[in-house]
Amino acid sequence: MSQRLAVIDLGTNTFHLLVAEVQADQSFKELYRKRFFVKLAEEGIETIGEAPLQRGMQALRTFQQVLQELGVEQVKAIGTAALRTATNGPRFIETVKEQIGIQIELISGAKEAAYIHKGVALAVPFSSDNFLLMDIGGGSVEFIIANQDTVHWAQSFPIGVGVLYKKFHHHEPILASEVTATYQYIKSFLPPLLQALKQYPAATLVGASGTFDVLEFILAKETYPTYAIVPTNEFPPLYKRLLASTKAERYAFKDIPDERADMIVVAVILIEYILKAVQIERILVSKYAMKEGILAEFLSVE
Repeated sequence: MSQRLAVIDLGTNTFHLLVAEVQADQSFKELYRKRFFVKLAEEGIETIGEAPLQRGMQALRTFQQVLQELGVEQVKAIGTAALRTATNGPRFIETVKEQIGIQIELISGAKEAAYIHKGVALAVPFSSDNFLLMDIGGGSVEFIIANQDTVHWAQSFPIGVGVLYKKFHHHEPILASEVTATYQYIKSFLPPLLQALKQYPAATLVGASGTFDVLEFILAKETYPTYAIVPTNEFPPLYKRLLASTKAERYAFKDIPDERADMIVVAVILIEYILKAVQIERILVSKYAMKEGILAEFLSVE
């Protein structure tokens, strides 16, 4: 039997499992993919609440059962923003190792960005032009400026949708004052990004994961096996529609998964800020992100 590898991505909102089989040419073939919306930051990101912790444990127990059933030989489990930030993150990691047998590795925002770039590069046709990569998580957002040859700049910012939702989205529909406060909060963190873009201008935004998957489903006009193209002029009507919606209405939208219905409003405010501040001309959505980047690194050191 060919070698089987697995990556577990313990995000702030979502825990993902990706199982792949190594091919003769050292590429990988996806065998299994599963996600659970655990929403670790539901009760705050400084300390993870008991209910989110239990959801996380249950997700990992399910993942471990799958790993055993599929005969996975190597597992890399990665903890990101919430587990980096939370006071009880270390205890959760220790409990998972003791009770489930999965060793979680905490990585920095910079390492997270590097993995994301590696994964996106497998999916999106880069050129000599610069691209701005954006991965929206629950606890953080990673930005990378890169072309086909070089990563020019990368940084992680603590402005994930779980953080923004908890801080600002308190009414349904969201109030204009809450939109403004969200916008200003985002703006306060991103001068380093805007400064980097002066040095390395990028007109193409590449979105990976989460909300960008929703944009692809609703707005994409061209889809390819590993990426899709979303026209920028299709975004403003959706943005306005979502800002005017109640949570109940968003749950009723057939195009939005229930698990994203609450936080998608602050997510599109974040995207709106980038589209305006950076003057983006086109949007690509990558089907690969951090998990695939970790797999690629797995294979490169085999």
